[in-house]
This record gives sequence, structure tokens and C-alpha cells, in this order.
Amino acid sequence: MRHAWKPTTPAEMYDRALLYAHDSRLPADCPRPHPTADWPPENIALLEEYVDWLGSGGLSPAVIRNIYLPMAGHVLGLALKPHPQLDLETDLQPALDFLKAKQLCAQWMNICRCSILRFRRFLMHRRGLVESKITHYEPEPHTQGMPDWVVSELTRYQHVQQRNWREARLDHQIRSFWSYHLRMWRYLCEQCGVHELADVKRKHLLDFIDLRLDAKYSISGINADIRYFHSFLSFLREQGYEVPLALLRLPGLKQPDSLPKFLTDAQVRLLRDDIESHVCLVQGFRQKRDALLDRAAFYLLWQSGLRLGEVEELRLEDLDLEQRKFTVRQSKGLKDRTVFMTDTTVLGLQEYLAVRGVGPTDHVFLFRNQPLCKDLVRGRLKAVGERVGVKIYPHRLRHTAATQLVNAGCRITSIQKFLGHKELSTTMIYARVHDQTVADDYYTAMSQVEKRLDLLSTPVETQELLGESERYQLLDITTQLAVLELSAKKRLELVMQMRKVLVGKEAGQIAYVLPVPEMAVSRFS
Repeated sequence: MRHAWKPTTPAEMYDRALLYAHDSRLPADCPRPHPTADWPPENIALLEEYVDWLGSGGLSPAVIRNIYLPMAGHVLGLALKPHPQLDLETDLQPALDFLKAKQLCAQWMNICRCSILRFRRFLMHRRGLVESKITHYEPEPHTQGMPDWVVSELTRYQHVQQRNWREARLDHQIRSFWSYHLRMWRYLCEQCGVHELADVKRKHLLDFIDLRLDAKYSISGINADIRYFHSFLSFLREQGYEVPLALLRLPGLKQPDSLPKFLTDAQVRLLRDDIESHVCLVQGFRQKRDALLDRAAFYLLWQSGLRLGEVEELRLEDLDLEQRKFTVRQSKGLKDRTVFMTDTTVLGLQEYLAVRGVGPTDHVFLFRNQPLCKDLVRGRLKAVGERVGVKIYPHRLRHTAATQLVNAGCRITSIQKFLGHKELSTTMIYARVHDQTVADDYYTAMSQVEKRLDLLSTPVETQELLGESERYQLLDITTQLAVLELSAKKRLELVMQMRKVLVGKEAGQIAYVLPVPEMAVSRFS
């Protein structure tokens, strides 16, 4: 009995797939990919390298064999030139044209297009190129009808501010810059008829604030609009514009003096246990690697108090696992700082790095052979929180780390350096969450209050503590004390007898009874 031939190498897999690639619907003049026998030898080696790269990114062998490998083979089989000579802008198009000629459905065509783009990414990585996350932002569609001088000066101001923005968040920062500034200036130009800086009046700004409040926008968002407007006015003033001081002195709205939102120890335990159990229970290489990524990022955000952007931008060269520390480069304010790790965090990183895979850069965290994209960790953490019923986002773990350090008695100046705060007042917010001195004073004072309340209730308890004979003795003494003609000396003797009955019976529990002072004698005369 003859067994069907099973391809074992990537080249054999592609040749097998090529047998099914020819279609009667193809036009006669449509170029067709060549089998690997016609390829340059280095391209066959490249295909094998590509398959390994895809596997390190977590893709299953079936997906690689049926989708990604054939698309890469079509590119190489149509180009028929050594891969270093491939033009990444033009030599991929023939493969797309070949697929279009086969009249595939729109869904499958989209899958093939994404597969070819993945092969392009691999070639870029191999050549030491990194895909830019920055997309060109053109403000012109959003500035229609605004004075040219405003748009021109805002563009100049953006370039000045851009020097202080981290490259990883540059695209986000540029879009936020224009969003905040244009919100105020579009209102001034469209609603208030402003054409020159001198046309801007304080009343216009107050009306803008009222409009935003009526629309139920948050106070923090309105204050951000005011801050952005003030910063741009300060820039214009430096450029020689006449800026009325009344515009610069406009105060922001009073914001609630809220405390940072942190997790309780019980909530942290729920999150940790779920993440740890997920690492143990998941099956498959890709699922295991993603679970290890979640765990390592969780411990860095919680136990090391990192910001989300600092986790995304962490580099291998900055890790010192042996000394349990690493360096955060150009964080908020473009400042470097040293951050420490617990043994748990170090172990989490070591186990993740063992399955991390390869990428175009030395970022610690990769996802599908690429540095983490924005908000990937945020979304995965949110999913963990939903599983255990805890509302969680990355910065809340940073708040939790700071609060727990304060609770444990760590010096506030050490926490300031650990978190990378420029001002000590920022760190002191966490001291307000848990001030041990205030707590100690409160519990000491309240224990005294409760003790006094216990003492006031003692006479009721005393009646239960006295026997029948003692109660009769006290009744007899009080009857004698009621005699008006009784001498002071006799009254004092009766009081001492009463004291003897009480103290002699339960001295330790009737502590409220005090010695009769000498001056009390005059009251009995």
C-alpha cells in the first residue's frame, strides 16, 4: 500500500501548496509563482528562517503551513531574485495581483493581504528596520476657518513641545496636543469671532467654561483645556505677542481633593492568584507565553510601581536580574531612575524571557514579534479583573504599590525616588491615604472613650456582682445616712463602712470607687 507523500521542509510545503495554487480562472497572461527549484538558494533558507520566526511569535504550525508560508512563497516565487535585493515597496505587489486574479472572496483576500504584510515585517526586522508607530498627522482638515497665524504658531509650539515627549508615545502626544488646543481655539474663532489675539476677552473664556459645564464635561477636562490655552499664551508672549495679563490670570475650576484609588490586600490577592493559576492551567506555547507576559507585567506594575509606558519601553540592556534592579530610561520628564524588584518579580521576568521570542528591538516585552502596542497590557489586565470581579487598570497598581509602602513604614523620601516623583508633595498624597500617626492617635483616644463608657456602666454591673447580704448592708447604711440629725463624724463612719463593703467584695472590678477626701466631711455637717 502506497503512503501519501508528506512534505517535511518549508520548501516542500510550499511546492505542495503551489500545486493547488493554479486555477482555471487565472488569465493566460497572469504571472504565476515558480517552484522552489527555480529560486536562489538563499531564498529557500530565508523561508525556513521565516517559519521559525513565525513559530517564535506563537503561531500554530497549521496556520503557518496553510496561510503564512504560501503567501511568503508567492512573493519569492514571483520575484525570483535574492531576498536582499527585494524592494519592500514594489516587489510585494505582484503577489497581491496574483491573488486578485484568482478572484478570491473579500474575507480570504484580506487574510492574504495581512499575511504578506507579516512577511514584509519579517524582512524589515531581518534588515534591522523597525516599523514606525508614528502616523503623519495633518491638522489642516481640523483647522478650516481658523486664522493662519493661529495654525502656524500652534505648529511651531508643537515642535517645541515635542522635544520633551517620549518617542513611544509621540503619535499619541501629537494628537492630544491638537485636540486640546483646537477645542478652545475653534470655539473662540467660530463662536466668538476672534481673528486676532487682541480680540480674545476674558468673558470668552468664562463662556467657554460655562458651555463645557452645561454639557456635563468633567472639571479635570475643562481645567486641562485652560492649562493648554495658558501654556500656548505663554509661548506667544515669548515670541513677542502682546498677551493681556487678564487672560493668563484666569484660574481653573476647583477640583475635588480626592485620594488615589488603590486596591486592598484582598483584591491584590485575588488578581495574583488568578494570574498565577492561569499560568499553570493554560495549554499550548502561545497561550503559555501570553500568560507569562501578563504575570511579569503585573508584578512590575504592582511590586515595582511602574507606569504603563515604562513597562512598554523597558529594554533588555537595562535589566540587572542578579542585583534585582533595573533602570527606567527617559520616563516622565525624560528622567532616568533605578527601580528595584522582589524575588517574585525577578522569577516572573526570567520565566517570561525564556519564551519571549525574537523581535526587531531589545524591548523586554514582545507580542507577536513586535514591541507591545499601546494599551495591550491595559486590555489584558482588564480581562483578569473581570474574571475575579475587581476593577483594575495599570496605574491603579502603581497607586497600590505606593500605598502599601507607606503602610509598611517606608520613608516617604525613598518612595519619592522609587516612584520617580519630581515633587515630594506628589508622594505625600499617599501618606494621606494611610497616616500611621493619625491612626495611632485615633485608636488610643477611642480606646479611652470606650473605657470611660465601660466605667459608667459599672454600677449596674456592681449590683449583679454583690451578694444578698452585701446589698442588705448597703440598704441599712443608706437608711442611716438619711437621718438629718446625724453628726458629721457618724456620716463619715457610715461612708467608710459602705466603701469597705464594696471594695472588700470586688476590689478589682469596682475600680470607680474613690477614697473619700477630707473636704467631704464639711458637706455632711
